[in-house]
Amino acid sequence: MQPDSGPSLIFITLPNVFNAMAGGRLWGTLFFLFMTFASLSTVIAVFENIISFTMDLKGWDRKKAVLINLVGVLVLSMPCVLGYNVWSGITPLGAGSTILDLEDFIVSNNLLPLGSLVYLLFCTTKLGWGYENFLKETNTGKGMKFPRQIAFYVKYILPLIVLFIFVMGYYTKFFA
Repeated sequence: MQPDSGPSLIFITLPNVFNAMAGGRLWGTLFFLFMTFASLSTVIAVFENIISFTMDLKGWDRKKAVLINLVGVLVLSMPCVLGYNVWSGITPLGAGSTILDLEDFIVSNNLLPLGSLVYLLFCTTKLGWGYENFLKETNTGKGMKFPRQIAFYVKYILPLIVLFIFVMGYYTKFFA
C-alpha cells in the first residue's frame, strides 16, 4: 500500500491504517465524522456563494436560487456518488483510476491553475483591473502593503510559474 494524497489517501490508505491500529474503529469513525463536519461546512459556505451570485445575476429570490442550484449540485454530484459502486468499473484515466480520480484531476490540474492564471492576469493587466487598481485595492487598510517594485514579477514571472505548474500537472499525470 502506497501512502498517497487526495482521494486515495482518505478513502483507501487511511481506512487500512485504522483497520490495523488498536481502537481503529473508534478513531476511524471519529476521523470520518469530523471529515463530514469539515466538508459540510465547506459545502455550506460555497453553496451560499453560489446562491448569492445567482440571486444577484438573475434577480431570483432566495428560495428559487436555492432550489435550482440544489438540483444542479445534486446532478453534478452523481458521478462522485456512483463512482465507487455502479460506475466502479469505469477507469477514465487508465487502469486503477476511478471517477473521483477524474474529478480530482479536473479540479486540481485544470480548474485551480487555470483559474489562478485568469485571476492573476485579470488583476494585473489592462484587459482587467490593471496593476495600479490592484495595488490600490490590496494596499487599503492597515498591515503589510503590496510593494510596487515587484510589478514585473507579478505581471510576467508569476503567470509563467502558474503555467509551469499547469503543464507539470499534465506531464506527471500522463508522461512520468
